[in-house]
Amino acid sequence: MDYGSLLKDLLIITLPAGAVLYGMFLVVKSFIGREMNQSLLELKSKNSEIALPIRLQAYERMAIFLERTSVNNLIPRLTESGQSATDLHEILLFTIREEFNHNVAQQIYISQPAWEYIKSAVEELISIINQTNRELPEGATAFDFSRHIFEIQGQTEISQNEAALQFMKEEIQQFF
Repeated sequence: MDYGSLLKDLLIITLPAGAVLYGMFLVVKSFIGREMNQSLLELKSKNSEIALPIRLQAYERMAIFLERTSVNNLIPRLTESGQSATDLHEILLFTIREEFNHNVAQQIYISQPAWEYIKSAVEELISIINQTNRELPEGATAFDFSRHIFEIQGQTEISQNEAALQFMKEEIQQFF
């Protein structure tokens, strides 16, 4: 028995078989990879179908929040006749904080820049309200307070509130 010819015959059989096995491995690996990618795309698509309405609802709620906390809507809604400036100051701050706290969870569904715009709008409004309270003399009425807020607001070209709304509208347009 010749070991050389036996080794030669063994190599002739195993090398092609090994090449076929390696080729099959590559085909199966490619197939599984494609199937995984397809499954991932389907999952993302289903996720989008579920998440998009929730995200749009969050943007809608934050738009309502910004509208409700705009000076043009807050002042007429919360001002009562015979009310002092101090009372209106406290009611305005309380209302803004309550509205903000009620909607704070929406930050999960909206973009970080949109949330920053909203926070900036709230901070600007609180700043204007506090500035007005500091600048008015003691004993001022709610009417004086309201008028002064509108004067301060009128000095800016666009309020942070309006800028936040505009940013959110532009961002929502990207969904469609």
